[in-house]
Amino acid sequence: MIRLADPESRATRSDAARNREQLLEVATRVLASTDANTSMRAIAREAGVGIATLYRHFPTRESLVEAVYRDQVVRLTNGARELLAEATPAMALRRWMDLFGTWIATKNGMLDTLLTLIESGAVGHAQTRDELLNAIEAILDAGRAVGDLRPDVTAEEIAASLIGIFTVAHQPGNTVTADRLLDILLDGLRPQSRT
Repeated sequence: MIRLADPESRATRSDAARNREQLLEVATRVLASTDANTSMRAIAREAGVGIATLYRHFPTRESLVEAVYRDQVVRLTNGARELLAEATPAMALRRWMDLFGTWIATKNGMLDTLLTLIESGAVGHAQTRDELLNAIEAILDAGRAVGDLRPDVTAEEIAASLIGIFTVAHQPGNTVTADRLLDILLDGLRPQSRT
């Protein structure tokens, strides 16, 4: 005999999934701020849920940080495919650079916890690096195929450039914006015209 889930338990699971997504969204936004000491209670309050709901999904600050980090990596890797489906490879790369910048900014408020997770092996730094390089490579391959992006640029070079740009652009007192630097980078990634 096959038993179907009753509508009430499906609604409960749906509410739980919605609460988890809301918590991840708020935690991502809060952790992107410069205040690394934001309390779990403040995150729950801003998400519109009780603290017990937050702890049911994320029993520790570490588990919340890990979930935010993994969610952002998935968004970056999936984002490459989604952007390629709707834009030219060069434009997809430029939009992906913005996603990467959001990911970098999110790490502001969770850097200490994230480093602890990496050191403990809970978060695989090498695996994340490979996933991000594969996302960049997919865009570069598409760009090479249509002549939209230079064939001699590697994913590692793009990643290093992005890290440098977001590090420099966010220094206090710097008048250079990340958007301007990303536009310049993209111009340099286009094939040179042969005249």
